Amino acid sequence: MRTTTTWTVLLAGGLLALAPAAAATAASPSPSPSSSGPAAPASTAGNSFLTATSLAPGQDASVDADTGDYLYWSFAASEGQTPTVTVTVTLPAATDRHGPQTWTTEVFDGLRRRQSCTAGTQSATAAQSAATLTSSCTLRQIRSWAEPWSGDPLPGTYYVKLSVADAPGQDLGLPAQARLHIASTGGADDAQPEGGALKAALVPPVNAGATLAPDVTAAPTAAPTATATATATTGLLGAAAPAAAVSHWYSDWFSQWNTRWGWTLAGGALASLAGVAGYSLTRHPRRSRRPGAYGPGAREQHERYVEATRG
Repeated sequence: MRTTTTWTVLLAGGLLALAPAAAATAASPSPSPSSSGPAAPASTAGNSFLTATSLAPGQDASVDADTGDYLYWSFAASEGQTPTVTVTVTLPAATDRHGPQTWTTEVFDGLRRRQSCTAGTQSATAAQSAATLTSSCTLRQIRSWAEPWSGDPLPGTYYVKLSVADAPGQDLGLPAQARLHIASTGGADDAQPEGGALKAALVPPVNAGATLAPDVTAAPTAAPTATATATATTGLLGAAAPAAAVSHWYSDWFSQWNTRWGWTLAGGALASLAGVAGYSLTRHPRRSRRPGAYGPGAREQHERYVEATRG
């Protein structure tokens, strides 16, 4: 009996000693391997601007595709950065190809405007025996503001398009692999040497049918309130809008007579007068077929003519 009690005490003490260690282990979760380090490469690509695969900052892409496909990715760029897009294509086996292939890397901004490359091999041609092909494009520095006609790159979303520019027809459809890497240099410190800044949207969103007073910005998705209704009924200078004009039975008829109708009627009248004047100047005088019907001594000549006819 004494031995059983001793073992019971020892077992209870061991359980009490292990309980704090188990609680501490459960309270401290193990670090997740995905919480640190770069994001996993994207394994998909779109086939148009609308279906482009969005890449996170620092995320690459590795896609299995067919020769001749159009591959689209999108990434974000901020002011001061100079993005460089590098694409490495693993070509099909040389024994399956029938000639050289040319691949092109193009970059577009959010307005679908094609951006020029300041450095890199935008279009690269690989010989039939080559195993890989590399093309790159370095954009201009992203500006914080630009003139509307300049087409300079502005902060926002950019699209990368990878396509086959030239390849034998027999090679279209062969399997290939594309790897995309985006690197950016610079930062916000050297964003704009001129000191300009894009502080607001070029076209602020407004509610349809509302006239905003100066220094008033309306939220595009906000529900109409009493303040918004009052703002919509005021003019640009804050004065109350004039009352609606009273409509009469002849208002619609007179509203149709605008300046164009006046010029049309005036032109028609001038054309009629010109026609009458031209006819009066160009018509030939009408002469009588009877001899001596006009001129000096017409009566005497007529009488002699009658007598001669009788004789």
